[in-house]
Amino acid sequence: MSEPVQDTRQAVAGPLLELDRLRVTFGDTVAVKDVTLAIQRGERVALVGESGSGKSVTALSILRLLSDAEVSGAIRFNGEDLLTRSEREMRGLRGSAIAMIFQEPMTALNPLYTVGEQIAETIVVHDGVPAREARKRAVALLARTGITEPGKRVNSYPHQLSGGQRQRTMIAMALACRPRLLLADEPTTALDVTIRAQIVELLLELQRDEAEKRGMAVLLITHDLNLVRHFAQRVAVMERGELVESGTVEQVFTSPQHPYTQRLLQSRPVRTVVPVLPISPVLLEARDVSVEFKTKLPGFAGWFRSGRFRAVDAASVSVRQGETLGIVGESGSGKSTLAMALLGLQRTARGEIEFQGRALGSYRGREQTVLRSNMQVVFQDPFSSLSPRQTIERIVGEGLALHRPQLDAEARREKVITVLREVGLDRTVLYRYPHEFSGGQRQRIAIARALVLEPRVLILDEPTSALDVSIQQQVLKLLAGLQHKYNLGFVFISHDLAVIGAMAHRVAVMQNGSIVESGEVEQIFAAPAHPYTRKLLKAALPD
Repeated sequence: MSEPVQDTRQAVAGPLLELDRLRVTFGDTVAVKDVTLAIQRGERVALVGESGSGKSVTALSILRLLSDAEVSGAIRFNGEDLLTRSEREMRGLRGSAIAMIFQEPMTALNPLYTVGEQIAETIVVHDGVPAREARKRAVALLARTGITEPGKRVNSYPHQLSGGQRQRTMIAMALACRPRLLLADEPTTALDVTIRAQIVELLLELQRDEAEKRGMAVLLITHDLNLVRHFAQRVAVMERGELVESGTVEQVFTSPQHPYTQRLLQSRPVRTVVPVLPISPVLLEARDVSVEFKTKLPGFAGWFRSGRFRAVDAASVSVRQGETLGIVGESGSGKSTLAMALLGLQRTARGEIEFQGRALGSYRGREQTVLRSNMQVVFQDPFSSLSPRQTIERIVGEGLALHRPQLDAEARREKVITVLREVGLDRTVLYRYPHEFSGGQRQRIAIARALVLEPRVLILDEPTSALDVSIQQQVLKLLAGLQHKYNLGFVFISHDLAVIGAMAHRVAVMQNGSIVESGEVEQIFAAPAHPYTRKLLKAALPD
């Protein structure tokens, strides 16, 4: 039996991780081009760049998780070249000495097991502790990452958690065995500002705790430059698979040398809101809407009856023609559930929802089909919302085939090409599949699918959370332009207060299912009245 790679007992001289002319190719495509990068023990390094620049591929190559790629060069961890290690030896390192927080938690978590079982499994396998002790540690980890009622959530399945809660579960799993190297691929993408600040502080705290014993290093992969500024010590910038600039955060942010880095740093959400005319009609309105779910009661009573959990409590919102309503709040506050109710995809316990003055429940047959074409949605997780068995042409054009039957195949293709171009993709993507794209590229595809029907109301559930800053700016500009051109109404759900400030006319703040404050964006941001709103604004990392 081969000896495992030296990982946690002894440290050798030199960097903890060293990439030496790393090159990753997929067939004829070079995804990573001769990248050289070193990370010292206890160091925090950020890897930034646009979607498709090779950031995630670089991280996955470190763990040898690219089965269909050719990897060359050297990946030295604690002095040992991982490219020479066996798969058995790599399994001993993954999750123990080197852990990874994946970008899309819904696809990374196993839907057949509770989140507690998945966290505990890592602890049992690598630390060899009994299952009962592993479960206790899983509850403690969930609590440290900010999940409320961790003793209850430990028994939840991934689909029962919000996007932010799933992301926090992934973070808890990665930290379970206190790794020496943490690869964090967009670790705060789905998190609201308060939890993001908490996770940043948690990672810093873990580093301080382990500084003398293990010196946990972090390779942070992110498009959030504000997060980089507040967390990382050094930053490396990638463009089209190449490392174009690196240095300390202060050096790169104050004196960027490469034109690409300069362009990234100049990409900030810009407020392009066009005032709504006073005579603009109301497109979508909800009055005192409540949504409830059945829950299992604890103990013996759970065998005979179920409880009720109110996810949305008496929420009232409206969206006028040409207006953007922003909805903000922490993960699990009810934002996405309210959005699904507005679309008629979630049954309400009470209240009324109307589209153009008519109750959603009154639409029948052909009218309901027309209603669907006028109300479209961009979901939070682009990978799980795109069919893995369909090409991009089929995915984006599916709505046209159903709602625009008068268009022939060629006309549909041209319409698909046009909308893909508007979100920054060209016609070469038509015959490819979702798994061939980065997270940000998949989100752009999801936006194109919703826009292709030119709906009256578009509900956007974290539409830019997976996008790098330059593409985010491009998409926000696109959405603002389409809204102005077609008088679209937007319901914009986001944890990014800068995006809400740039896009929304009005904002509703949700906490525990209730709207605690609403009004004009500039007024709410300048003088928040509710303590929870003030907490959200304070938690946002300042520029």
